[in-house]
Amino acid sequence: MWNPPGKETAMPANSEPSADLTEKDRAFRAFVREGNMWKVVFYVCTPLALYQSLNQLFKIFDSMMASYIGASSVSSVAYLSQINLMLSALGGGLAVGASIKVSEAYGAGDFKLVKRRVSTLFALCGILGGGLLLILIPFAPQFLRFAKTPEEFIAEGTTYFILDLIGTVLNFFNSVYIAIERARGNSRRILHLNMGVILVKLSLTALFVYGFHSGINMIAAATIISQCLMFAAAIYHLSQKGNAFSFAVRSISLKRRVVRPMILLSVPVIIEKMAFSFGKVVVNSMCTVYSPLTVGALGISNNLGGITTNPQNGFQEGGSAIISQSLGAGLPKRALEAFRCILIICIAIGAALMSLTLIFLEPISSLFAGGDPEFQKMICTIYKMEALGAIPLGINASVMALLYGFGKTRISLMINFSRVFIFRVPVLWALQNFTDLGDISAGIVMAVSNIATGILAVAVGWITVRQIRKQYSI
Repeated sequence: MWNPPGKETAMPANSEPSADLTEKDRAFRAFVREGNMWKVVFYVCTPLALYQSLNQLFKIFDSMMASYIGASSVSSVAYLSQINLMLSALGGGLAVGASIKVSEAYGAGDFKLVKRRVSTLFALCGILGGGLLLILIPFAPQFLRFAKTPEEFIAEGTTYFILDLIGTVLNFFNSVYIAIERARGNSRRILHLNMGVILVKLSLTALFVYGFHSGINMIAAATIISQCLMFAAAIYHLSQKGNAFSFAVRSISLKRRVVRPMILLSVPVIIEKMAFSFGKVVVNSMCTVYSPLTVGALGISNNLGGITTNPQNGFQEGGSAIISQSLGAGLPKRALEAFRCILIICIAIGAALMSLTLIFLEPISSLFAGGDPEFQKMICTIYKMEALGAIPLGINASVMALLYGFGKTRISLMINFSRVFIFRVPVLWALQNFTDLGDISAGIVMAVSNIATGILAVAVGWITVRQIRKQYSI
C-alpha cells in the first residue's frame, strides 16, 4: 500500500505544543479532497492571479515615481535591485520548496508534522537571513565590487543596497508566511495583505519623492516599512496557540529527517530563481551593444509580457499547493485532475490576454515611449514577438505547478535553466555574431526562448504524467 508523503517523517513529540486545525482549515482540507476541482482551483488561484496582476501594475507606477529623482539614481536602483533580486531567491526558493512539504503533511492529516515544519521553516529563514545580514552589511562595498558593480553606482547606492537588503530579509519571512497561507487556502487573505503592503509602499514612495524630495535611500526605507506591516500580520496570525499552522519554539526541529526533505526540494528552486534573475541581467548586458533604447524597450516589453504571465504564475502557485495537498491525502488521481484544470486555464489566459495586449498595443506602448515614435516602434516590434510565447508559457506554468506539487523540483530547475542558458543567451549570441538583424534580435530571442520552453514543458509534462500514472496505478 502507498504511504502518503509526510507520514514517513512523523515522530513522537510529547513535549510539543498541541497542533489542531481551525474549523475553517478543516473545511478547506475537505473541500480540496472532495469538492469540484474547478471550484477548488478558482477559489485558491483567482485571488493569487489577481494579486500578481495588480502587483505588476504597481511596480510600473513605482518605477515611474522613482524616475522623478533622476536618471543616475534610477540607474543605480535598477542595477542594485537586480542583485538583491538574486539574493531574494534564497528566501523565495525556500518558501516554495518547504511549503510543498507543509501541504503534503496537511493533506495527510499529520498536524503535528505541519506545526513542526512550519516552525522549523521560520527558524531556517532566521538562520539564512541573519547570516546574510552579518556577512554582507559590513562588507557591502566589497561585495558590490565583487558583483562587478560600476564604481559610480557603489558610491551612490551602497546605503540603498544595505537598506534594500534588510527589506529582502524581511521578505524571506513574508514569503514563507504567504506560502503557508496559500497551503491553508487563505488566498483572499494573501490578496488583501499584499494590496495593503503595496498601497503603503506606493504612498510612502510618493510622499518621500514628491513631498520631501528625498533620494533613493528613502525608497528603500518605504520598502522596509511596508514589509514590516506584512511581518506584523504574520506574527499575529501565526501566534495562535494550538493551531497546526502556528509557530512554536518547542516545535522547531533541526533533525535530519525534518529538515532534509524541505532542503532537498528548496535548493533546486533557489538555484532556478537565482539563475533566472542572473540570466536576465546577462541578456540586458548583451543588448547594450545595440543601444540604450533597446535595453529600455526590452524591459518595457517584459513588463507588458507580465500582464499575461503574472496571472498564469498565480495559478501556478495556487495549483502547486492543491496538487501537493491532494498527493499528501493519498489522492494522486485528484492531483492530476487539478493539473488538467490549471493547464486549460493557463492556456486560456495566455490566448485571451495576448490578444488584448496586441489589439491595444499602440495606445499601451505610447504610455511608455515618452513621445518618442522611434522608441514606441521598437517597443511594439519586440513585444509582438515576445507575445508569441504567451500560450507556451501558460503550458510551462501549469507544468511547473505539477512538478512543484509532486516535489520534482530538479526537473523544474532543468526547464528554467534551459529557458535562459540554452534557449535565450546562446541564441542571442548567435544572432549578434552571425546576423546583421540589429535590435530586432531582442524580440526574436524572446520568441524563441519562450516557445522552446513551452515545447520542452509539453515533453516533460507528458513524460511526468505517464510516470505518475504508472507509479500510482491510475
